[in-house]
Amino acid sequence: MTQLPIESVETTILDVPLLRPHRFATTTMHCQSFVIVKLNIRDGVQGIGEAVVAGGPWWGGETVEGIKVLIDDYLAPHLIDADASQVGQIAARMDQLVAGNPAAKAGIEMALWDAVGRWLGVPVYTLLGGLRRSSLPVTWALGADPAETVIEEAQCKLAAGEHTSFKLKMGAGDPAADVRRVTAVTRALAPHASVRVDLNGAWDVVTATRWLPHLQDAGIDLVEQPVPRWDTAGMRQLAERLTIPVMADESLLTTRDALALWRDRAADVFALKTAKAGGLSPVQRIGAIAEAAGIPCYAGTTLESSLGTAASLHAFCACPALTMGSELFGPRLMADDLAEEPITYRDGQVHVPDGPGFGVTLDEKKLTKYRRA
Repeated sequence: MTQLPIESVETTILDVPLLRPHRFATTTMHCQSFVIVKLNIRDGVQGIGEAVVAGGPWWGGETVEGIKVLIDDYLAPHLIDADASQVGQIAARMDQLVAGNPAAKAGIEMALWDAVGRWLGVPVYTLLGGLRRSSLPVTWALGADPAETVIEEAQCKLAAGEHTSFKLKMGAGDPAADVRRVTAVTRALAPHASVRVDLNGAWDVVTATRWLPHLQDAGIDLVEQPVPRWDTAGMRQLAERLTIPVMADESLLTTRDALALWRDRAADVFALKTAKAGGLSPVQRIGAIAEAAGIPCYAGTTLESSLGTAASLHAFCACPALTMGSELFGPRLMADDLAEEPITYRDGQVHVPDGPGFGVTLDEKKLTKYRRA
């Protein structure tokens, strides 16, 4: 018997301004866009999900516009009357219907988990095996801006006691100038904070081999995705050469990627992200491979709102291998919050909500305010 039959699926695109521009190697964000997914279940239960990409299609190929069409026209018709409590079954069906598109699938899978948790009156982390931790330390991403700009921003965060770990974006400019910029920032911050860099695969292995040792000597303590996602041989070469950890992000989308990276010894750390994996369950499966392989994991971000951040927190705080902290600062970069109960940040940590479902409620007034016309 169907326990939680899905009656309807609603999607809405929202555009929320950022407090400041956020620069990647190839693009600059001034606002963040979301697809909010509402799963309406008979008997009045509703689950909320969030599909999000960081800065458009440059990273994984998906866009919020495409996600909405994909859900509305290709996935939603097959969800009607399905049992929302059968999360794994529905996820497998989505994979049969649509190749790739993990962010779109993640938005639906989140809404399923939220609905089941609310129906049972328990937090989603209970359904995922229970908490291993109730909070995660948060690294603040500074963007690919001039040294004086990011130093000022980081020092304000340090003085306020909000963050003691920072990540710098690289790869947007000349490597020598980029290294000088990051070295200046590191020397200003390293006595008081951990400093990491993320290249988003912008360098080739020759450039990375030449310049990353300089960053290591300057005090950088981790490098994320220095070479393109396909270059696992280059990742292995750098992991063998450097004494600081090399973290895989773009190279790690699926459980098969996790196995390949472990087999090739191509990453010291795995960056987990709900949107790139396709949902909470795939994140947990990748985390299980990492745990078995002895590879620590890091909770990455695609700049989620409080809704998506809450969902990720439930999965990450239930994941044994997630011991390298997080980058779940998305809500703090937004000029406004989409949740009635914003995510709690305190003493450099982000705390998992403990209400039913994901423990956060969509603010319907914000849905109206930021809805794309």
